[in-house]
Amino acid sequence: MKVYLKVHIANGFQTIACCDEELLNQVFKEDNLRIEISTQFFGGKLIYLEEAISILKEASHFNIVGEMIITKAIDCKILPKEGVKFINGVPIALKMIF
Repeated sequence: MKVYLKVHIANGFQTIACCDEELLNQVFKEDNLRIEISTQFFGGKLIYLEEAISILKEASHFNIVGEMIITKAIDCKILPKEGVKFINGVPIALKMIF
C-alpha cells in the first residue's frame, strides 16, 4: 500500500502533505466544503504506508487525506478518531502544533 507524501517548508514550519495513492488529482465537494488533492500540494514521493507513518509521527504539522492513511494514523495513535472530518465520504485531518 502506497501514499503520496510531500514536505513543505514555509516561515520556519514544516508541513507534511500525504494522501492515498488513488486520490491524487481529484476534487471532493460537499455543501460549502471543498478539497482539491492537487499534485502541487500532495504529489511528492510515492512511498509505502509504513514509511509515511514514521514521518508523520515526527511531524508537528500535517494535512492527510484518504481512508488508508487516516486509518493507519488512528491505529498508530498519531491522530484521534474525533479529529477526522469527511468531505463527500473522504476522510481528512489536519494537525497543527504551535
